[in-house]
Amino acid sequence: MASGIAVHDDVVKIFDQIRLRLQGADKQEQLKLVLFKISEDGKCIIVDEKNCLKMKDVKGEEDVFKKIVNTMPMKDCCYALYDCSWDSKDSPKEDLVFIMWVPELASIKEKMKYASSKQYLKAKFHGLKFEWQVNDISDAKDSSAFIEKLGGKGVVKKLEGKDV
Repeated sequence: MASGIAVHDDVVKIFDQIRLRLQGADKQEQLKLVLFKISEDGKCIIVDEKNCLKMKDVKGEEDVFKKIVNTMPMKDCCYALYDCSWDSKDSPKEDLVFIMWVPELASIKEKMKYASSKQYLKAKFHGLKFEWQVNDISDAKDSSAFIEKLGGKGVVKKLEGKDV
């Protein structure tokens, strides 16, 4: 791999956990957002377990999208998987969205490390339909840029239960 950064096995396990909804499992314990970061030693991509959200963590939230964005670090890069619930004009949808979070305040070196490692991480995540890259916090100030990634207002009627 060009970046020299491996993907830890726990990352694949978490991907399978968020992707598969086990019958009979407690819905409130399902993962809603999982963050991944490059380890302190810079050798592999790991799960950032302190900053994951479960369904119970967003239950009753007025604006789930804002809660998701506020979970992201403002000065550090990360990757994330977001289990997004949205409605099209035809039916309700649930899709995993891969997020590459590269805030302006992150160092150039960190931004380059994350950019060069992204393809190796994404290769472990089979079947993703959507990707959202945030380079400027203004891309995440409201859900409009994200809704465009899902197909735009002509396609998306609700995001996380809220009319768009």
